[in-house]
Amino acid sequence: MKDTILTGTLRKEDFGSAGARRVLAAGNVPAVIYGKKDPVHITVDAIDFQNKLRHISESTLLTIKVGRKKHLVLMKDVQENVLLGKILHVDFFEVTKGELLRTNVPVVLVGNPQGVRFGGVLEQIAYEIEVECLPQDLPHNIEVDVSELGLNESIHLGGIVLPEGVKALIPEDSTIASVVSIREEVLEPEVDEELEEGEEEDVEDEESTDEE
Repeated sequence: MKDTILTGTLRKEDFGSAGARRVLAAGNVPAVIYGKKDPVHITVDAIDFQNKLRHISESTLLTIKVGRKKHLVLMKDVQENVLLGKILHVDFFEVTKGELLRTNVPVVLVGNPQGVRFGGVLEQIAYEIEVECLPQDLPHNIEVDVSELGLNESIHLGGIVLPEGVKALIPEDSTIASVVSIREEVLEPEVDEELEEGEEEDVEDEESTDEE
């Protein structure tokens, strides 16, 4: 798949918290590229990265241009201040074309299960699948068609077709999604007959005591 391109600027010093604050104040985000020899410390434009983040997952290939050098990476960790809506730091992991990689790919369910029409509810069990493949074969997500799922039926990993060149690293009997039935039954509260008899005896004893 086509990879997303980011532009990074090399950071040669000032890697502490104070330096990170200065980077953020300047409208950039501090980041590190791991995976090959020594980590590469960079900064990326905060607005550009924020705009592209909505389309980036752990399985999205990114090309980061740092000067004349290009790094093919996967995003591994994002530190974010949710209250302020700001990205504070990003970790990238560098991969090499031609070398197998392992990562998690999101699962996307498509279709309207037949069982839902008969009162069932679709439940997604697996939201991602760990896979092994070459970087160029890495899918952005894995679509699973659940249209044929009937009531109380499930679809397992062995029942889906993975993209060419992609190998799943979880068991084939792993459940991906199910359609379960929900029965709403109104049950009368069970009353213990022995308890009722005991209560009646207590009432009779109280009446006898009052008469005395």
